[in-house]
Amino acid sequence: MISVNDFKTGLTIEVDGDIYRVLDFQHVKPGKGAAFVRSKLRNLRNGNTTEKTFRGGEKVERAQIDNRRMQYLYANGDQHVFMDTDNYEQIELGENQIEYELKFLKENMEVHVIQYQGETLGVDLPATVELEVSETEPGIKGDTASGGSKPATMETGLVVQVPFFVNSGDRLIINTSEGEYVSRA
Repeated sequence: MISVNDFKTGLTIEVDGDIYRVLDFQHVKPGKGAAFVRSKLRNLRNGNTTEKTFRGGEKVERAQIDNRRMQYLYANGDQHVFMDTDNYEQIELGENQIEYELKFLKENMEVHVIQYQGETLGVDLPATVELEVSETEPGIKGDTASGGSKPATMETGLVVQVPFFVNSGDRLIINTSEGEYVSRA
């Protein structure tokens, strides 16, 4: 058990039979009444984000999550195959389990697969990934980095707003939590 006063970003907890990751939290001490903790939680089973308020000092169950380093191999219909890099064991995840993460996954990419008591919950992506621009409008001479943006389709199908100087074939670094352009690779 862990007190809600000890919440940290990234902590995994079990509430009402579901597994959540703490995305954000705020301790609130109103002038009148008891203190409480307002938190933003992501359900690791279905990916939904919810806001939940806990009374100050309330205890919740800490969930022991296993992060296994695995390599994304290939798509087999709507199933996606991952291989454990230590013992070469392969697992399949359904497209609905990793719908958001698929926008960033390339074959042979190493990721962490999240498991709770033998149940595979999903995939933990690195903070940034390097992707190649497969299609975008050509830049026009005189465009600057601060002059706005245009849409670019990445090799995985992800559409990102990029500066005008980015061309097809460029390799870019993309933030996986926001799905935004960071810089050229």
